[in-house]
Amino acid sequence: MTPLHRIVVIGNSLPRRCGIATFTTDLQRAISTSRSNLKTSIVAMTDHGQAYDYPASVALQVRDDSVEEYVRAAAFLNAGRFDVVCLQHEFGIFGGEAGAHILELLSRLTMPVVTTLHTVLAKPNAAQRAVMARIVEASAKIIVMANKGRELLRSVYRVPDDKIEVIAHGIPDFPFVEPDTAKAKLGFGGRSVILTFGLLSPSKGIEVMIDAMPAILKRRADAVYVVLGATHPNLVRDQGEAYRESLMTRVRELGIDDHVVFLNQFVDQATLLEFIAMCDVYVTPYLNEAQMTSGTLAYSFGLGKPVVSTPYWHARELLADGRGVLVPFGDPAAIGDEIAQLLTDAAGPRGAGPADAGHAARPFSVDVRRHRAVPARRAFGARSRARLLRR
Repeated sequence: MTPLHRIVVIGNSLPRRCGIATFTTDLQRAISTSRSNLKTSIVAMTDHGQAYDYPASVALQVRDDSVEEYVRAAAFLNAGRFDVVCLQHEFGIFGGEAGAHILELLSRLTMPVVTTLHTVLAKPNAAQRAVMARIVEASAKIIVMANKGRELLRSVYRVPDDKIEVIAHGIPDFPFVEPDTAKAKLGFGGRSVILTFGLLSPSKGIEVMIDAMPAILKRRADAVYVVLGATHPNLVRDQGEAYRESLMTRVRELGIDDHVVFLNQFVDQATLLEFIAMCDVYVTPYLNEAQMTSGTLAYSFGLGKPVVSTPYWHARELLADGRGVLVPFGDPAAIGDEIAQLLTDAAGPRGAGPADAGHAARPFSVDVRRHRAVPARRAFGARSRARLLRR
């Protein structure tokens, strides 16, 4: 196989605040450090009306609503003689109906395209199906991060199996840190910490976890729920901080002000890893089953933390076979009972120790075809077998 020398990743890029930006940036950095003679760049999508101070790794930015800039980007990439394009696809980051503007770029490229799908819709509308069909046609390989993605690509979109690669979401290479050490550093010494991280929006189900806290506190009075993350920029643009304020109002109504902490900030990777290191239980109470990928779930699981989650697609796969606890959507009683059990069970959250977490995942893969994660490992004791509670 001919060695690759120039690789470009198309997607969002930090400092834009979103999961795709984090993933794209991490992938580009990992590829760039894999070989001294390998050059990498990012073509960054910039959302309407916004401006970002992009790093030098961003060779070109494309305003998502400008067809001309997609065409210009294709000419730039062809002239730059890149060996391969890695497209990070999410419908919402490209302009046009169902993100169709990206087709103006892809249709003009002269090099192979490897596309990572961060979402695969089970019930696409006509426009979404048509765009997806053309992206698949333009791609040499399609990457998804869960087996559910492969299943949907085959059954809904009729993609040949040999064109699909399932590659688990990568995680950083991070050494095990004793939770008590991390808690002391971050100001949570002596507390049992439950953590959720990510851009805040109604689909995250934070209100369900808040409603579960009184029951948890009856069994573990030192518990604190830390909600780490800024409100999603799109939500702020449309509604301000109404959702966050409604959550804070609910906390006050329940009288649990000392047991729920909102940290309204978009943190860098090093800070995020410190927060994950200190938590006793990581929780993703998301409300939508059709979530193919959760980077925060991958991070927390990979770093050896007990995880309690609703059964969205990624969680159902990752936490199967004794690797986590699954609870029904929108069920505060179920999620509260499971977290309280973990926090009061010595074999629960304390069961993930250096012997497990020391085998941290490899960083995002240096192979453009693979952003591999460490093989799954048990993060906590036998009482924490994965189960979907049916009530």
